[in-house]
Amino acid sequence: MFKHLFKLIWNKKKQNFLLMSEMLFSFLVLFAVFSLLVYYYNNYKKPMGMGYQNVWVVSYNNALQTKNTDSLDTYYETLRNSIKGMPEVNDLSFCSDNVPFSANTWTGLAGYNKHNYSNVNMYNAEDSYLKTLNGQLLEGRWFNKNDMATKIPSVVINNELREKLFGKGEAIGKIIDESDDGKNKKRVVGVIQAIKAKGDYAAAGDAVYHRIDTGSFRWLGKIIIQVTPAANAAFEARLYKTLANYMKNSNVEIEHLVNKRKDINYFTLVPMIVLSIVGCFLVINVALGLFGVLWYNINKRRGEIGLRRAVGATGSSVSNQLIMESMILATFSLIIGSFFAIQFPLLNVFDLSAGIYLVAILLAIIFIYLLVFLCSLYPGRQAAAIYPAVALHEE
Repeated sequence: MFKHLFKLIWNKKKQNFLLMSEMLFSFLVLFAVFSLLVYYYNNYKKPMGMGYQNVWVVSYNNALQTKNTDSLDTYYETLRNSIKGMPEVNDLSFCSDNVPFSANTWTGLAGYNKHNYSNVNMYNAEDSYLKTLNGQLLEGRWFNKNDMATKIPSVVINNELREKLFGKGEAIGKIIDESDDGKNKKRVVGVIQAIKAKGDYAAAGDAVYHRIDTGSFRWLGKIIIQVTPAANAAFEARLYKTLANYMKNSNVEIEHLVNKRKDINYFTLVPMIVLSIVGCFLVINVALGLFGVLWYNINKRRGEIGLRRAVGATGSSVSNQLIMESMILATFSLIIGSFFAIQFPLLNVFDLSAGIYLVAILLAIIFIYLLVFLCSLYPGRQAAAIYPAVALHEE
């Protein structure tokens, strides 16, 4: 039977080539869509790594221009006490501009034992940073005042970077290097759960946290504040007034991490939405084209179908023949498409795990087979309903 089907397909190779090309292009687009969907879903399943519900972000600039470190320390310590003195404030921390869910990104190098990684997220934070964000400590400890006196500066890394640098080995106490020449060494004192700083659907990525000192206040411009659930608009207005009166020459802005998370999630989902819309239009066009081609084939092959029915072929066998022809054409297209798609995990394109691509290939194959089967099912039934005498009389 298959030999007969292959012969029929070969005899109409020019017509079938266009149909196969449509299926091939649809498979490649669906592969891209499913790769993105699987990537986003894998990121979404991972823990956020922090509690953002009651955390606000204060942005400021031009607060105090002085070279005197003691004056800086006194100035910001007074501001800290003023904010923590409010009953609605649980904790706060000064930090660098790349706060969670912001568009700011600071990256650098991190290496250990000749294994160097670039594009590592670099954060600068105080001793209260992890507590303010309700982060989860996995190994070791967070920063404390004892880190001020260490010869080699202390850093905390997340579990994503820990796995790359040390695998299953010990991480606490190891010396990592943040430069190519080995002159910027740091000692790992803790490992935290990776924080998805770019939203639910983006990967957390590798991260290194550095402890800020008093001199860092010259360039810092963010404060994260953990507030109580009772904090409302009235408290926000009071907090803004306190900050504006204290930092008279500064532009103060207060944002909620809950709102920033929604904004960055929308921004992350835009490529997926656009690609999904393009994929849907393409699938609809392919489905209509496939349905039309099969319908046209039935009308062109009424004599052939009538002859087969006249010599004893059942309606179900005629219907199955048309469906099998379509599935064989789809198989040829998927073999070619899979050859190109499998290059992505082999070449590690876009630095995604091979599992994402393999799942996307499988989903795209299932979708194409299902689409072809559904589109050929009704024309196949129409072919099965052709009466031999009528078809032969028309011929």
